[in-house]
Amino acid sequence: MSPPTKQRSILLDLPFLRLWTGATASGLATWALPFVLGLAVYDRTLAATDLGLLLAARTVGFLAAVPVAGVLADRHSRRGVVLWAGLTAGAAAPVIAAGLERSVLLMAAAAAAAGAGQGACRPAYQALTAEVVDTGRRQQANAAMTLAVRVTTLVGPSLAALLAAFLETWALLVGIGLLWLVAACVPGRGARPGAAKDASEPSAGTGRSSFLAEFTEGVREARRHPWFLAGLGALTAVIATGYSATGVALPMVSRDEYGTEVVLAGAMTAYTAGALGGALLIARWRPRSPGWAALAGLASYGFAPLSLVLPVHPVLVMAAYAMAGLGVELFNVPWFTAAQREVAPDKLARVSSLDFLLSYGLAPAGLAVIAPAIDAFGATAVLTGCALICFAAPAIAALAPSARTFSTTRRRP
Repeated sequence: MSPPTKQRSILLDLPFLRLWTGATASGLATWALPFVLGLAVYDRTLAATDLGLLLAARTVGFLAAVPVAGVLADRHSRRGVVLWAGLTAGAAAPVIAAGLERSVLLMAAAAAAAGAGQGACRPAYQALTAEVVDTGRRQQANAAMTLAVRVTTLVGPSLAALLAAFLETWALLVGIGLLWLVAACVPGRGARPGAAKDASEPSAGTGRSSFLAEFTEGVREARRHPWFLAGLGALTAVIATGYSATGVALPMVSRDEYGTEVVLAGAMTAYTAGALGGALLIARWRPRSPGWAALAGLASYGFAPLSLVLPVHPVLVMAAYAMAGLGVELFNVPWFTAAQREVAPDKLARVSSLDFLLSYGLAPAGLAVIAPAIDAFGATAVLTGCALICFAAPAIAALAPSARTFSTTRRRP
């Protein structure tokens, strides 16, 4: 007899609904900033080189904030970190608007602050989900989180284009600041497992260890989970090669091989649609070997660069991207759920920050290397190599101890 409460949607749970709303707002604001700045380039209020500088500054802010936020979110209240991170990013958006056609340096400093707010939110939201949602429903909660991200990616371009017809760039930037205000203020306070009820009380050892020492504790915790290290290595390899290669090569192939932007737009839409399907599937599906199933999903990203190697029908390119999107979510949701279940609660934010730091942090490096590699060795060689890495890295990770279940059996104090 299955209890009816198991079928109740996680979005009907008010604490999670508040968290989900805040995370959705932060995801939409994160996506919207480069798009709105691109509109500023289009209407000639911003130079293309300045756009590159602003996006680079945002990336630097993101990478600098992630490890610091991981330590702060484990040391203090995760809710407090979300609040201040959102307020920082929210305050940066109107400053960027004020710098339009006035000061690129001011805009770059504000973009770095926006990136820092974005980066600080990531590990804090990840850890706060574990506080707000009970263990049995975290996979459904993580699927709802990633579903929101994919929906905003799918709907966002049309919405932004519609608003741009009525609003100027500065007004859109102020709107991004308001989204960050929602992300900062709407989520509620969680109850950290094993921690004191008063979240204002620092954890044991606060003030006696440096940031570096506390972050190193998080690294040590990550090393206690072989499945985590192996999965993180595979994820980093796939993002740094397959994701970067397709990001650079897909527009070129769409233009040179097919002579139309329809392949580019169709492939990216198919990727998002596949990811939506993956999130819906994994919200309910509980495979016998969740780790192996997740890694197999991650490996399916290799079909995306592989579809660009030889001239095939555009439908096959779109199908490959849909499969890649589906597989990425079949990996992401069990991956986040396993970390929330297996990692010590007082180190979860630091371990999550290590995840974001490596997987997302190396993506710009991959993007920077791929274009020169294509010029030097040709698109076929580079895309084939990237596809092989995407297939091989998860397969190697599957050989690690505990990778089959994404679970390390150990005693906890």
